[in-house]
Amino acid sequence: MRGVQGQVLNKQQAFRGKLPCRARCRAVRVTAAVHDFAKTESAPRRVVVTGMGVVSCLGHEHEEFYNNLLAGKSGISYIEGFNASDYTTRFAGEIKSLDCSGYITKKFEKRVDAVIKYTMVAGKKALGDAGLAWDGKEIKDLNHLRCGTLVGTAMGGMTSFANAVEALETSGHRKMNPFCIPFAITNMGGAMLAMDLGFMGPNYSISTACATGNYCILSAADHIRRGDADLMLAGAGDAAIIPSGIGGFIACKALSKRNDDPAAASRPWDTDRDGFVMGEGGAVLVLEEYEHAKARGAHIYAEYVGGAVTCDAHHMTEPQPEGKGVIMCLERALASSGVAATDVNYVNAHATSTLAGDMAEYRALNTVFGHSDLRMNSTKSMIGHLLGGAGAVEAVATIKAIQTGWLHPTINLHSPEPGVDPVRVVAGSKQQHPVKVALSNSFGFGGHNSCIMFRAPPQ
Repeated sequence: MRGVQGQVLNKQQAFRGKLPCRARCRAVRVTAAVHDFAKTESAPRRVVVTGMGVVSCLGHEHEEFYNNLLAGKSGISYIEGFNASDYTTRFAGEIKSLDCSGYITKKFEKRVDAVIKYTMVAGKKALGDAGLAWDGKEIKDLNHLRCGTLVGTAMGGMTSFANAVEALETSGHRKMNPFCIPFAITNMGGAMLAMDLGFMGPNYSISTACATGNYCILSAADHIRRGDADLMLAGAGDAAIIPSGIGGFIACKALSKRNDDPAAASRPWDTDRDGFVMGEGGAVLVLEEYEHAKARGAHIYAEYVGGAVTCDAHHMTEPQPEGKGVIMCLERALASSGVAATDVNYVNAHATSTLAGDMAEYRALNTVFGHSDLRMNSTKSMIGHLLGGAGAVEAVATIKAIQTGWLHPTINLHSPEPGVDPVRVVAGSKQQHPVKVALSNSFGFGGHNSCIMFRAPPQ
């Protein structure tokens, strides 16, 4: 505040005639900015979700995606994108095909990395869902100076990078693709979206491992709350089902090896779980300032309530056993949003099907939200773990739960860990459950903890 006080003092001096005209004008603008900052600090603007786009192994439209989740359908299958016959894990939540027609030009569709395809298609689908077709009249009526993109990825363009390394080793640097760097870096999906849309507001990417999607959504919402933007595209994706991606996680001893029954491999909270299942895809939300959305007659799916991020500061890959960082994250989210713990009655859990992580999260959630109305489930039981894209795709599932009043099941949970309540974790079949406030967790390697919260649309 010292700098702000100095600027205000300069403004006072200007009106005493002690500053030249140009400085007086600047001082007036600074004072107005300080006033707006204070107003924003005391009363953050409301943020709502007006569009959703998803690309996943269970469908590329959010209705299809959620209906498949409600039906308990698994998207886990044997890998077809490369020969995985000699890998100890030979299955994943792989996207077998994606029609990019109308979203990406044929020229770029052949060149860009899959992660860029996923986020660009999801982003443009989200805009269309919000009544703002990316190539239509309505989007041209927006103030593009106040529209931004915040789309991240944990792994970046892995195929582009792997191909570049192969070309370098086999043919030398002169044979490397000139697009190998642009299509490998983590910001390019959001950057290309902005180029196609003309959005000139905040535009960057965040990479916090498997918490990336939540970090992007939370930060994008903060831009709207502070008044930096009126509309933000927010989400994340990953496309790591390639030899180096699967091989790398096998080397970490993180993946399930249930090759005889891939659909049953992802089994959060089950005593027979043996690691997570890789998935791929992405999702993007259209976040919008409430009055801005109302003024254009937008359909509102949900209101963003708030969220928080913390760090375990414990281990590269293992959660803090007592869940201190997760508990602090949940409590900070409640405190910053003013939501009572008793109002949070649904959690889309991180729940990856790992030995340590599932129970650490379960205990933390029961510590903070221990009431009998609490329900939680794991989307990853059906689509696997989308790494950086997980939080964004699970945000779509969370919002669909609010919209429909139905919670999708956690599948493959046949032998719950001691202390795990099958009803609480929606084991086996969907449950009807009117959602008051929904929370979605995402945690990442490096100890990154994140949660975001939504509730029914404002009346």
